[in-house]
Amino acid sequence: MKSDLFDQSNLRVQSQERFTLQNDQMLRVGLGPDVLAAKGAMVAYTGQVQFHHEKSGSMAKLAKKIVTSEDVSLMRVSGQGEVYFASDAGYVFLLELENEGISLNYRNLLAFDSSLTWDINRVKGAGLMTGGLFNTTVGGNGTVAVACIGKPTVFDCSQQPVFVDPNSAVCWSAGLAPGINNSMNMGSMLRGGSGEAIQYVFHGPGFVVVQSFEWTPVSTGARG
Repeated sequence: MKSDLFDQSNLRVQSQERFTLQNDQMLRVGLGPDVLAAKGAMVAYTGQVQFHHEKSGSMAKLAKKIVTSEDVSLMRVSGQGEVYFASDAGYVFLLELENEGISLNYRNLLAFDSSLTWDINRVKGAGLMTGGLFNTTVGGNGTVAVACIGKPTVFDCSQQPVFVDPNSAVCWSAGLAPGINNSMNMGSMLRGGSGEAIQYVFHGPGFVVVQSFEWTPVSTGARG
């Protein structure tokens, strides 16, 4: 059979690296140590592999998951073999953490080394008027894979404030605490609003990654 489908670039990647990109939109992980991944992100695997629900690890973390919209649903992947992950045809990027952390939108989190720690944090200043805004932090030594829906842009926040729609923010420096800009006013509300009432504000040493896509906001009724 002849087809461009069988081009060399589409064949399975052979690599000794633990985390590698099969292509721009698919991650390959070679197992040995376990990996934690977003539930439902596995698209293929070879070898002897097991998938198990990953518990929150503590009552405090479980409580955060229940009362926030940051529904971090993870699975533990273990065994021997290779596992392939993808999410919404997003572009996959690898972040190598060296005793440092990264803050993420949980919907962009694809997979990470099980040796890394993770938690859910509330964004300072995000009160009831904003519906509450939360992010997931991952830290330690290891690899994190994120999936950006659409091509991303990286902003340097050290020179001037960067205002970002919370539903387009992918990840940012863990030491960079976003503020909240609320542009909502009574006149705008009476006219139906602009749909851009709340923004993260990043300013300081660090970066923020923004995708060219807006996630649909998670409704309060869907939490937990």
